[in-house]
This record gives sequence, structure tokens and C-alpha cells, in this order.
Amino acid sequence: MADYYEVLGVSRTATQEEIKKAYRKRALQFHPDRNPGDPEAEKKFKEISEAYEVLGDEKRRPMYDRYGAEGIREGAGFPGGGAGGYASMEEALRTFMGAFGGESVFEDMFGFYGDGGEVGRRQQGASKRFTVSISFSEAVTGIDKEVSLNNYIVCEGCSGRRTTSSQGVKRCSRCGGAGQVFEQRGFFSMSMTCSQCHGEGQTIVDPCPTCHGEGRVKAKRKVNFHIPPGIDTGMRLKLGGYGDVGYGGAPPGDLFVYVKVESHEIFDRQGNDITLDLPIGITEAALGCKKEVPSFTQGICKISIPAGTQSGKIFRIRGEGFPSLQGGGRGDLLVRIVVETPMKISPEQRQLLEQLEKGEVQASYPKRHEFQAKLKDFFASMKVS
Repeated sequence: MADYYEVLGVSRTATQEEIKKAYRKRALQFHPDRNPGDPEAEKKFKEISEAYEVLGDEKRRPMYDRYGAEGIREGAGFPGGGAGGYASMEEALRTFMGAFGGESVFEDMFGFYGDGGEVGRRQQGASKRFTVSISFSEAVTGIDKEVSLNNYIVCEGCSGRRTTSSQGVKRCSRCGGAGQVFEQRGFFSMSMTCSQCHGEGQTIVDPCPTCHGEGRVKAKRKVNFHIPPGIDTGMRLKLGGYGDVGYGGAPPGDLFVYVKVESHEIFDRQGNDITLDLPIGITEAALGCKKEVPSFTQGICKISIPAGTQSGKIFRIRGEGFPSLQGGGRGDLLVRIVVETPMKISPEQRQLLEQLEKGEVQASYPKRHEFQAKLKDFFASMKVS
């Protein structure tokens, strides 16, 4: 008789998890439903199940390691018919189903429905999606919107019943109202959704003239909703129950509103912060100045720019950004200074700038002089090498 470890293809030091993984792989390979009419596969499946029944049991495995298969049968009452292993395929299949977590997993693997499946259950209607564009300022403050949709809604003629007659519904002749039919598949009798009534257990013999027996009709409807402040591009809102009504008046799906925030000609966004580039002249940067910048909350904010401010300097105005969607405050307004060099100057301005250049000292331009020193060292090192 084959060694159980060899049957499963594992070593004698294999862990319980390794044994279970090996069993699952081999049991699926030789399962009768995947090898119909193959007696060798059936025999192999029984052997694999028998091996797992022992090695997968922490109490039986040590006894097998010590006494072998015969010692297990004599001392522990191993289930089955002697040296041949399992007496029936049913016992082997029970082992198989237990290793895979029960019937629900088993059904998913082979595409079957067991008792209590989808019989008679109405399927929810389809969900829908819609993209709405809002302005940058609307994303800051929030806004109420209205959209028009062409949806399936409950038929008013039959209130979703699909018929207006008390005699318009009959029990399905194929499944007898059960919504399921039974089919023999190999060793199993499987319940399948009835193809005639689609699991409803009934058929419509006198359909509603308005919806033609669907229980729903297409119609335009308006949906009002609120877009909260702080929303950003790519975020979505879920409006429960605003999708299509299901077939036969089943519950509706949902409406998912995807938001697109339009760009702004002045502002940009970084998380919950609003950014703004503020151009100033070289004299304003050198002498210092006061500036007014736009704000979504105050209208205008004033900032003081000290003398000697460099291009790229950022001034932070607290609480002037986007509100947090999670609550707990707002972002900030980040004002980045851009020092602008004049493109055209008068002769008098040129003369003044030349005088400024002649009188400059190293302390006035520390970064420039630092860079020149590093550049000098670089060229010196190049000559040496």
C-alpha cells in the first residue's frame, strides 16, 4: 500500500498547512466531476482523501508514523472499508468539502447552487454614474447641484407588479413555483435556477400594457444633491437608491456622482492648501512693500513683504485654504513671491541700475557670491585632473 506522504507528495516533516495545501491541489486535480467516467481518477481521489484524513489529523498522524496504515485502522477505527480506503465516494467527498471550508466554497468552485440559493430573490437594479464639473470657488464653498437622468423607475400602471390583473401571474410550469430545478451531475443532485422563470417561481401571462411586464419604465427624473466644501477632482458622492429600479419593481441601484474641479486662472491646489504666485518688482523686493491678495473667505488679505525678500519666498496665511472633508479646520493660503525683472527700461533707469551695480557689496548678494566661489573651486579641480 502506498505511503500517505507519497500520496500527497509531501515530506514526513511537512507542517499541517503544507499537508492541507498539497491535499487541496491534488484533490482538485482528480475530483470526479473534473474527470467524469475515469475510474483511475476516482481511485486516486479516494487514496488522496484517505491520506489527508490521517495526516491532516494531529492525533492520527503520530500513530500512523509509528504503526502505519494498518495500525491506524485497528487502533483508531479508521473510517472506510479495510485496505481499500474509503468504502464510498460519499465519504471521500465529505473529507474534500471539509478541507475547502464547507458547501459554500465547494459550490463556488464548481459553479453549483445548493439549497437556499437565489430562489425567488429579486435582483437590485443597476447602479449608475454621472460626472459633474464645478468651479474652483464652488469646491471651496460647496454647492447644491441638480442633474437630469434617464432612469428606470417603478411602473405606475402596475406599481412594479408587472401585471394589472389578479389572474396575470401563474406558477411556473417548469419548476412548479420553486424557482429551482434539480439536475444530476455525476455523484451529485444539484439545484439550479430555473431558466424559464429565472428563479422567480412564477410567470406573467397578462403583462402590464404600460411596462410590457417588466415592472419598470424609462423616464427622466431630476436629482438634487449637495457637494460639500473641500471636495477635489476624482472624488465621488454616493446617492443611495437613485440608480435604476430593478426588474419587476426590485429595489433600485445607487447613483455615483464623480466630481471634476475646473482649474483657476490665479489659484492652484496642494491638498487642502491654496497656492498663489504673487509677482513683485525688484525694487519692491529690495525695499519691502505691502500687498493685497485675493481670498475666498475674506475677499482681500494684506501681507507685508520685508526688504530683501527673494524670489520663491512663501508667505502662509492661516485658515484661508480648503475646508477639510474630515472636519477639523481648513488649509492655508500659500503666497509664493515671484520677483520680476523689468524687460524694458529707460535710459535713466539704466543709469541708476549701473550705479547700483558699481556700489554693490558682497553682503548684498550672499547667494551669488557663494555660487561664484563654488564655481571657481570647480574649475580649479577640473584643471588639476
